[in-house]
Amino acid sequence: MHLAQRLSAPFLGICLALSTFTPRQAGAHEAGSQMSAIAKVFLAALTPEQKAKACFEFGSDERENWHFIPRERKGLPLKEMTPQQRLLAHALLNTGLSFRGSAKAVTIMSLEEVLYQMEGADESKRAATREKRDPEKYFVSIFGEPADKGAWGWRVEGHHLSLNFTLKDGQMIRATPSFMGTNPGEIRQGPLTGLRVLGVEEELGRELVKSLTPEQFKKAFVATEAPKEMITAAEHKVSALSPAGLADSEMDEKQKSMLTRLISEYIERLRPEIAEAARAEFKNSGPVYFAWAGGKERGEPHYYRVQGKTFLLEYDNTQNDANHVHSVWRSFDGDFGRDFLGEHVKQAH
Repeated sequence: MHLAQRLSAPFLGICLALSTFTPRQAGAHEAGSQMSAIAKVFLAALTPEQKAKACFEFGSDERENWHFIPRERKGLPLKEMTPQQRLLAHALLNTGLSFRGSAKAVTIMSLEEVLYQMEGADESKRAATREKRDPEKYFVSIFGEPADKGAWGWRVEGHHLSLNFTLKDGQMIRATPSFMGTNPGEIRQGPLTGLRVLGVEEELGRELVKSLTPEQFKKAFVATEAPKEMITAAEHKVSALSPAGLADSEMDEKQKSMLTRLISEYIERLRPEIAEAARAEFKNSGPVYFAWAGGKERGEPHYYRVQGKTFLLEYDNTQNDANHVHSVWRSFDGDFGRDFLGEHVKQAH
C-alpha cells in the first residue's frame, strides 16, 4: 500500500498545514493561520464526546478559569486521547512555543512521574497518588471556532503549566497568562539527578541581583523573607506591584544586558513572532524595574519580579526548602486578549 493511503486524513491535514508555513512567512497573521489550521485538524480527529469536552464558547467564563495547581479541570485530557490525537495535541502546542519552550513544557509534564515515584512508595496511597500525579493529566481546551475571521483561543493546562493563546481575525494577538513551574526545581535523586527545567530563570535572576552595588540593591530589595507564592498567584487580572524596585535607567550597560537576557528567557519560551512582538512592546513601554526578595545564594528561598508599564514577570522559589519553582508572564491589560478584544466581543459571542 502506498504511504499516502496508509496515513489518516487528520495526519495528512497536519502535514499540509505545516508544509505551507516557512520561517520567511513568519508573522502574526501566519502564526494565527497555522494555529487555526492545526486546531481544525485536531478537532476533526476527535469523537463527538471528546469534542464536547474540548470545546467551549469563546465568551465562556472557562476561558479565564486558569490555574497551575493539581486540580480538577475542564477540557480534554491527554490520557483520554488516542496516540494519534495526542500527537495532534502536541502539534497544536508546538504552534505556540519555541523549540526551547516546547522542551520545557513536555519536561514539566514528565515531572509528574518523578513526583509519583517520590510520593507513591506507600502501597495504600499509590492509587490516590497516581490520580494526583499523572503526566497525562494535561488538558486541551478550544474556545470559539478556529478560523481566520472572528475571535477564538486555546489553552493547554495542567499542574505547573498553563499556556493561553487568544486570536482575532487570524492574528496571534496575545499569549498570556503564560505559566511554567517545576517541582522538584532540581531533581536530586534517581536517573535524572541534576535536571533543572527552570534553572536558567533562577541563575539569570541571581546573576543580576549579585551584580548590584549596595546602593542599587537597596532600591531593588523589597523583602527580607521571600513570599511563599507569587504575589499575583493565579488572579484573573493583575496590575503593577509595589514597590517597583530598581529602574533599568539606574543600571550600567552590563546590568541592562543581564536584565534583557532575563526577560528574553521568559518571552522566548514562545514562538519567535510572539517573542519579537513582546520585545518591541516592552522596549516601548518605558522604564523596566527589577525587584528581589529573600536570599541571594542558591538554596535560599528567593523571589524576583520584572515589570514595566504593560507587563509583569514573577518568579518564586520558596516551597519545599527552596526547591519548587513558579514563574509567570502576565500582561496588565492584555491577558486573554482583553486590550484587543474589548467587552463587546464577549457580548457578541
